[in-house]
Amino acid sequence: MNLSDLTRNSYMLQGSLTKRGYVRWWHSFSGTEPETGKTRTFFVEIFVVNPGLGQERPILGWRPRSKRHGPRPSYVMVKAGVFPDESGEGGRQLHTFYPISALEATGTPLVMRLTGDDASPCQKGDCLYSEDRLKGFVYVTQEEARHRSFMADAGYMEWDLTVLKELSCHTGIRGGKLFQSLHLLDSYWHGEGIRSYFKGSVTLDDVIYEVTPELSYGYADKHWGRRFDRHWFQFACGCLESSRSEGQLRHSALALTAFSPRFLCFPLRRRFLVQLTYMDEDFECSRCKWEAKETENRYIWHILAQNKDVVIKISGSCTKWELLQLRYESPDGKRVKSPLQAGSGGIGTLQFYRKTPQGRELRDSLKLKGALCIFRD
Repeated sequence: MNLSDLTRNSYMLQGSLTKRGYVRWWHSFSGTEPETGKTRTFFVEIFVVNPGLGQERPILGWRPRSKRHGPRPSYVMVKAGVFPDESGEGGRQLHTFYPISALEATGTPLVMRLTGDDASPCQKGDCLYSEDRLKGFVYVTQEEARHRSFMADAGYMEWDLTVLKELSCHTGIRGGKLFQSLHLLDSYWHGEGIRSYFKGSVTLDDVIYEVTPELSYGYADKHWGRRFDRHWFQFACGCLESSRSEGQLRHSALALTAFSPRFLCFPLRRRFLVQLTYMDEDFECSRCKWEAKETENRYIWHILAQNKDVVIKISGSCTKWELLQLRYESPDGKRVKSPLQAGSGGIGTLQFYRKTPQGRELRDSLKLKGALCIFRD
């Protein structure tokens, strides 16, 4: 449902999750280079793992020579980067690691500050995250990028952005206090800004990109828990073109997420949640049928979602060369074997039907462009 919940978007690693848990706040948005008009899609993420094990320096858990006996990680990682362009070029992810002691976090609404030490090869400069502001930078040298434990490419990125989160996606009781206090699930998701407006600038190496609200097509969400989902799928789009009105829809967005957490120690079937905001009207569907296939060049998905009022048919795809493999290590210190693939070049179509006593009535057909695709098989 379209329900803002700043409490659920706050810093929530408590109890056993402080020593075996993670939380990640994700943001993605588009910016344009003024001189050339070229548009790129950027991302900024704050990732905290095992804060209860924190020391005065970041503890990186994964070591190539000691995969089994490495320490459990404990740090704050700022992940920033840019997705590959249409030709599959230019994709990068940059990481800076801070010790837990460098983190200052408030309650609700959340404000996080990270204070860096320029003398450390892992951390440089200050970063700020709040519900309406993102500011910071990441710099990775060629020498640092050669360290496999950093999991990073080389480069420099700086950002100073304001954020307005217009639409939210709330998972209801499954992400509530009862489930969390009893540790009934091992992973959770909340979409506080499935349609967000970013404004400001991004500097990638020596190139400055302007970020304007209407063209940013921003997205923001949060994951947290004891372990990453075994299967992960997200498809979100803020650029919807209507065949009915023959133009781009304002105040409209599609967010589709599929998650399969464990209930206690029992794996659950993959569950889908589709939220369509169409002309300021919200529709949520959890009854979904799913079909996926892979061709030589593309990943393709077909989803049929419905509730008592509407039927939504979605066909989406993305090219393989526009995807970036996001690198993480899990709270137990292991490198995640199955990579999380992400890109911003998703396209597709959506048919939106109203249910009537006579059957289905086609309300609109939409074209989807520039969709965010994040998935793990």
